[in-house]
Amino acid sequence: MRTALVTDSTADLPKPLRERLGVFVVPLYVNLGGRVYRDWEEITPTEIFAKVRSGEAFPTTSQPSPEDFARVYGEALKGADHVLSIHISSKLSGTLQSALLAAESFPGRVTVFDSQAASLGVGMMVLRAHELLRAGQGLAEVLKELERIRADHFVRFTVATLEFLKRGGRIGGAQAFLGTLLNIKPILTLKEGRVETAGRARGERKAREEIVKDFRAWATGRGKVRAFFLYSGEEEAVRELKEMVLASGLPVEEALVSELGAVIASHTGPGTYGFYAYSL
Repeated sequence: MRTALVTDSTADLPKPLRERLGVFVVPLYVNLGGRVYRDWEEITPTEIFAKVRSGEAFPTTSQPSPEDFARVYGEALKGADHVLSIHISSKLSGTLQSALLAAESFPGRVTVFDSQAASLGVGMMVLRAHELLRAGQGLAEVLKELERIRADHFVRFTVATLEFLKRGGRIGGAQAFLGTLLNIKPILTLKEGRVETAGRARGERKAREEIVKDFRAWATGRGKVRAFFLYSGEEEAVRELKEMVLASGLPVEEALVSELGAVIASHTGPGTYGFYAYSL
């Protein structure tokens, strides 16, 4: 049985990579200045941040429709027997629900998987699924591996400004003001598909040290680990963290470095950086 892979744009996989692998992508939408843009196709995070700095209202985002998914499923099934559709956490977006509704039009031919992750947390599962399918693994084996990664992976990230998180309702205004005043960097994670605070640190360097400390505690004894580094704005934001992780003395393989797409960046703001990792 040939299985095609479908994901959504919040997987933040670079376009050349997903095209080379033949992964189908359904875009989410960014609503900014009275216009609607397709994520990764019609607007970049840099453009969003520039518009906000110039006085534009903060962006909002919206999920694809079931019709969006149905079109992509139909295209994917022209060359495959089945579709495995891997998506952003259902706790963060209604995207998964749209995918499930569209799958009803293709009974028995579409399997929808909730990554309980975002950005490269979704992307790393798509890449792992592609690797296993190419190696001849069946759908059941692939799903078992994705469930393992979903249940046991590492994610930490931090942001340069708390304003975007405040606007998105992740933190209160008083907390955002105090954090900015004291140069407090929130260290964030995803737990069961929701964004949660994993700690806080005063200043960039201390935040990176805390992230690496948490990673070392998680990774020790797990064997080889694949790390997927993410950032918004300039790659320099994540470079030192990446160097610290790779120099940690643990068996870490740098799998991918990718910029956040416009949808995820709309909720985290410029200067966000961090990484996902899973063990082999």
